[in-house]
Amino acid sequence: MQSRGSGPRPPLRSPISAVMLAMFATMAAVYIAGRLWQDAQNRVYLIKELDRRTGQGQSAISVDDTLKLVDCRHQHKKLAALEMELAAAKHEGFVGQYSSQTNGTFSRKKILVVIGITTGFGRVKHRDAVRKSWLPTGAAMKKLELEKGVVARFVIGRSANPGDSLDREIDDENRQTKDFIILDNLAETSEDSSEKTKLFFIHAAETWDAEFYAKINDDVYVNIDALGAMLANHLDKPRAYIGCMKSGEVFSESSQKWYEPEWWKFGDGKSYFRHASGEMFLISRALAQFISINRSILRTYAHDDVSVGSWMIGLDVKHVNEGKLCCSSWSSGAICAAV
Repeated sequence: MQSRGSGPRPPLRSPISAVMLAMFATMAAVYIAGRLWQDAQNRVYLIKELDRRTGQGQSAISVDDTLKLVDCRHQHKKLAALEMELAAAKHEGFVGQYSSQTNGTFSRKKILVVIGITTGFGRVKHRDAVRKSWLPTGAAMKKLELEKGVVARFVIGRSANPGDSLDREIDDENRQTKDFIILDNLAETSEDSSEKTKLFFIHAAETWDAEFYAKINDDVYVNIDALGAMLANHLDKPRAYIGCMKSGEVFSESSQKWYEPEWWKFGDGKSYFRHASGEMFLISRALAQFISINRSILRTYAHDDVSVGSWMIGLDVKHVNEGKLCCSSWSSGAICAAV
């Protein structure tokens, strides 16, 4: 019998249940905090990746900085190129470009200049004249490269109708002479001289590690010894732009031979800035690599010498006005002559 006022007692809370509840709450808090931290890290990574891919937050780089970038970017290409070069030399019976040293290491003679001779379809007579005068073929061409550090190749694009007789003729000629750079991604037209010169510099900079890169026309004859002596005086200029410097009128009438469709960009006076004549000019390794890296944003004009000159204006470049590269005719000490 229960006493008056007494009723059922509330159940007592178990100490074990309280401990479990506290542990569960702690684990939940840790889990939520961990997810929040992981999400924050993911957001930071995505922002950085977006900046990297879009180029946001990056300042403009100098020509010197591009050298560091290109060394990393093309390291595997250089190794592959060296292996191919060595294999080709062994196949043709030539010794490599390496000489043993007393300490067991090896050193390679650096190429002095790579010369791109712009040519076109139907100009085989001009190319043969060059081969007979200053550009040897076969073993003599390899000797020129090894002993004097001069590499020279004819530069040409492809036919607008790929694989036609024009392409086949160039391929057949190249199989015999092995002295062409064939730009497969360029349709060969007279209007694309600027793009052709740009693609040559890109190809040459990525294929050969040279001090200088030169562009000439296929009706220009070169005195190789005089060229080498002249370049030796400019090895101390890491950003050299060398040529027969000139200016002149910008032609705005489409009927004129040297018509410039974008004539209005050159001001009211319609006068070109100072640039090297298109018959023959040279740029140093740093500038060739700059062109290679920035290929997609370099504007071209109707004439290749004007285009290259425009790329040099905004850079810290040494303009070298070299009278010996004025190729109008042979003169005492001249390096080139146009015919």
